[in-house]
Amino acid sequence: MHTLISASDTWSLWTFLVVAAFLSIFLEQKYKWASKISGAIIALIFGLLATNLKIVPTESPVWDAVWDYILPLGVTLLLFQADIKRIIKESGRMFGIFNISALGTIIGAFVASLLLGTLIPQVYKPAGMMTGSYIGGGVNFVALSKVFEVDQSIIGSLTVADNLNMAIAFLILLTIPTLGFFKKHYTHPYDDELLNNKKNGVEDAKTQASLYWTRKEISLKDIAASIAAAFLIVFVSVKFTDLIKSIIPSNATGFMFILRLVFGQIYLVIPIITLAIATIFPKSLSSIPGANEIGMFFIYMFYVVIGIPASIVTVVTKAPILLLFCLIIAIINMVFTLGIGKLFKFSVEECVVASNANLGGPSTAAGMCIAKGWTKLIVPSILVGVWGYIIGNYLGTFVGQMVKMIFGG
Repeated sequence: MHTLISASDTWSLWTFLVVAAFLSIFLEQKYKWASKISGAIIALIFGLLATNLKIVPTESPVWDAVWDYILPLGVTLLLFQADIKRIIKESGRMFGIFNISALGTIIGAFVASLLLGTLIPQVYKPAGMMTGSYIGGGVNFVALSKVFEVDQSIIGSLTVADNLNMAIAFLILLTIPTLGFFKKHYTHPYDDELLNNKKNGVEDAKTQASLYWTRKEISLKDIAASIAAAFLIVFVSVKFTDLIKSIIPSNATGFMFILRLVFGQIYLVIPIITLAIATIFPKSLSSIPGANEIGMFFIYMFYVVIGIPASIVTVVTKAPILLLFCLIIAIINMVFTLGIGKLFKFSVEECVVASNANLGGPSTAAGMCIAKGWTKLIVPSILVGVWGYIIGNYLGTFVGQMVKMIFGG
């Protein structure tokens, strides 16, 4: 396919990628409408438009470099906060409702597979991918596409289906707290506090994104420490997975198959190593200034790339069933979260943020909190989103294998 920028034009493609990531962050922090969409979704849209308008190619060594290097480094940097004790302590009630919401995703994946399994070849692959994606966000989507060895064309179609579905889901989640039914039947302390703050002249939500990502004191040593630690963890993970693959053959069965499946994938090993370091030595990683910011920028670059293989025409004409598949999972997630959330007396804000953190990950959940002005939920939403990064790949792998056993493939 002829494009404005060729696949071999490395500098142009890297420039597009970095500038698109920057613009996504800039728009999110500058404009209220953009913060409501979230920078992550804007980054996806940049990638989606660029490929569908034939500006950039769908395949390039630059995109491969992001998948192979930028993404694992970004995930590792964000996992510097993955101290289990801190997540449970500081996320508070959000930790509970997030895990309830994750269960809703798992139920949704099984229901979608049951309803549409006969129409989707090897349904266990999208079931596993979307379970991980709708528990930890797009990062898990990519990780599980590698775990299940999904064809690139399916990844592209699922990406568009996922993106369109996410736009619908986020619009619903943003609207729910404003509806009279939910105001009547759920508590809404964060909106009440925001209303009181506005009456008292406190800064409104328009600038909350820039306030949250404000300038922080950081040194050259901090930058070097962040990147060096991330490289070291990814290096150890890669070498460890290579070792496991060399010891356990690909045709292994039973317990050895499970060992190879889990410990033979870097995206399943990276969380284990980082989680262990962050929890056992809580000040070793989380105290490094700048790691979260660098990691988030890398993830925004990844969000641009994940939108690039996506052809809207392909999904509309050839794979609308995948859109329905994703939509069923997301709807069940939201309904289950709100239903069980009501039973356990969670506020409507906690329910929609937990659902958002599952479906989109920490960046979109934080974006919702920032857009809505729920400042006290920003840090908890990021922490539970990081928790989603940790558990999403494992749960997605589990669901995929279970669906394969039940429905075949």
